[in-house]
Amino acid sequence: MTTNVDRRKVQRTGGSTYTVSLPKGWAVDNKITAGSVLTFYPEGNSIVVTTENEDERSEGSIKVSKMDNGEITRAIFSMYVSGFEVMKLESDGITLEQRRAIRDATRQLVGVEIVEETSKCIKLQDLLDNSEMSIRGTVQRMQSMILSMLSDSMAALMGNDFELAEDVIERDNDVDRLWFVVSRAFRTALMSPTKIKDLGMERLDCFDYHNCAEQLERIGDHAVKISYMKKEIQEIPEGLGGDLDRLYDLANEIIVLSVEAMHIEDTNKGWGMANEARTRVVEMEGMMLGMVNSMIEFIDSKTLSPLDAQKIGLIADSISRCADYGGNIAEIVLQKNSPRPEF
Repeated sequence: MTTNVDRRKVQRTGGSTYTVSLPKGWAVDNKITAGSVLTFYPEGNSIVVTTENEDERSEGSIKVSKMDNGEITRAIFSMYVSGFEVMKLESDGITLEQRRAIRDATRQLVGVEIVEETSKCIKLQDLLDNSEMSIRGTVQRMQSMILSMLSDSMAALMGNDFELAEDVIERDNDVDRLWFVVSRAFRTALMSPTKIKDLGMERLDCFDYHNCAEQLERIGDHAVKISYMKKEIQEIPEGLGGDLDRLYDLANEIIVLSVEAMHIEDTNKGWGMANEARTRVVEMEGMMLGMVNSMIEFIDSKTLSPLDAQKIGLIADSISRCADYGGNIAEIVLQKNSPRPEF
């Protein structure tokens, strides 16, 4: 494929029409002939020219003969995030176990259905209409789910509610489904001007929302980690429980401030909210130091075992990391609201 920079002089024909010739190498590589139809996508002071046929579905295939269940699942996820609309899984003979793995993986992806199945091939298709999908809306749904998961993980921890802890762990799959949707939209937006047009946002905005979703997904992972730790620790001393509650309140405040700043249209207000969130992150560092000192006192007084102290320390660390990820979202907002240079 031709990749050299090629400068061409614009000519005027017919009194009002501007024309420029296509580089021959590019035209040959893309099988352009007289009568071929090209699509133009203006983007600021640039223009993207494409030969893509909007009616064609991107299709990919992969051999699964020697793959185990985990490899099959990861292969399907990778093809989905890469933007394939049709995914074929082929083998000389797909086993019953492999079929179960394919069905399980398909259920974890939004809009994907099995549309064809034989003994040697299973065909998946993404039925989601990009023009009806909103990255902003998807990120807002992630925010709502993750804040709920984090709140419930702390409620399970403090209230000795093992069923609620298990429910938080199960909800992580729903967050992952949305994360895959955002990742897929971002990657296809980078590769296709048609897709970015369907999304109704600029590539740079798409990049910012993808980064925001990544931070939210990590917060969800730590909510799950806290819920798992609940299974390993029976009771938290009252004093340390209060410290953990205060850590959570601050972390939650940072996350809410940052994500709301991400969605707000008032640039100045968003800038102020993001800066406030970053200031709160610094407060978290001091609170973590106080938490460590409290645990040392409990260990010295023999009211807390070193093993339980370690587990509580891991919980505090997860809460602190959630605050850090909220701070990362605030950084994204600051960059998003900064003036953008013209290239």
